[in-house]
This record gives sequence, structure tokens and C-alpha cells, in this order.
Amino acid sequence: MNSDDFKKKLLAPILWGNLLAMVLVTVAICFALWVWMDGYTRHGEKISVPNVVGQFEASAVYQLETLGLEAVVADSGYNRHLPPGTVLEQLPAAGSEVKSGRSIYLTVNSSSAPMLVMPDIADNCSMREAEARLSALGFKLSPAEYVPGDKDWVIAVKCHGRYVMRGERLPAETYVTLVVGSGTAEDLDSLAAEEEAEEEEVLLTEPLP
Repeated sequence: MNSDDFKKKLLAPILWGNLLAMVLVTVAICFALWVWMDGYTRHGEKISVPNVVGQFEASAVYQLETLGLEAVVADSGYNRHLPPGTVLEQLPAAGSEVKSGRSIYLTVNSSSAPMLVMPDIADNCSMREAEARLSALGFKLSPAEYVPGDKDWVIAVKCHGRYVMRGERLPAETYVTLVVGSGTAEDLDSLAAEEEAEEEEVLLTEPLP
């Protein structure tokens, strides 16, 4: 191929037309992707999350959906001072800026207190350890009841005057009482030993008949 033929092919309209078409198609694809991404991510769109804590579930859901947000009841809690169905918590928090369609997770007040399982603490741990374990599980504690026994050793657990067994389920709002040793059993044993020693000493000092 000589130089004249090369120049003719280089300057041929069909070649430049194809190149121009390729450039236009590339630009069009990039522009379409940019428009689609902008719409998909809703760039620049912001919705301020309202505060629905303290509202009833139905009212909170209606308010959120009116703004284009999705309300999701994700968990339940219990507060005896609030009516059942009241929103206790929300995530994201009020005032957060989100895009439409964002899920707002709600924690709603239950109609009854959750049930807690009594762990194995009777005759198995000290008073201090039992209090820590029960508090961590959500139990409420009333003042301990002391009985003769090893000092600060948990002998039993009571609820409303009756003994509670390991694995028994109790409402979270119920108070439980630890029955704890006062250490008096050791004192009584020591006193009995002293009295026995005194009796033996008296017998030894008394004259034989």
C-alpha cells in the first residue's frame, strides 16, 4: 500500500463516521449511567427523621410512611409506666438525615413484662455473686433474708414468700429475695464446743464419790 492509498483510507468519511459514532455512543452510555446512579442513590435528597418515641405504634408508622420512610418494628421492651404499643426507641435517632425508603427500626412497649429464667444460684454461690448474676439478667432484688448458716452463702431464693427453683420463669418486674446465711451456725457450733469443754472440766474437778 502506497502513501496515497493510505491517505485516502485515513481520510475516508466512513472511518471518521464510525469513530464519531463510537464517541457518541460512549458519551451516551456514560450520561445514562450518571443519570441512573443519581436516581438510584437519590443524590442530594435528605429527609429529617421525626421523633416518634412516646407515640403509639400506628401513629408512628403513619408519620414515617407519610414522609416516605419505612417503619419496621424490630424489637419489644417493657415499661410499666407506659401503655402497651408505645414506641420506646427508634433507630436512626430523631433528627438524623436519611433518604426516602430508609427503614426506621422501632422498639415497642410490650403488654406484659418479659419472663426471666432463674439461674442456678441456691446453695451454689455467695451473696455477692448471686446479686451480680441476678442484676445482670434483669431481676429486681429486695433486701436479703438472713438465716442460720454459712456467712453470706446463698441458701435459697424466694419470691412472694415462696421458694423459687432453678429454671423457674418469673416476670422481670417481680422482686426476688435471697435467703443468706448469717454465720450464726458457726457461732452456735463454737458455743456448743465451749459448753462441752466446760462440762468436762467440771467433771474432772469434782471429787469422786
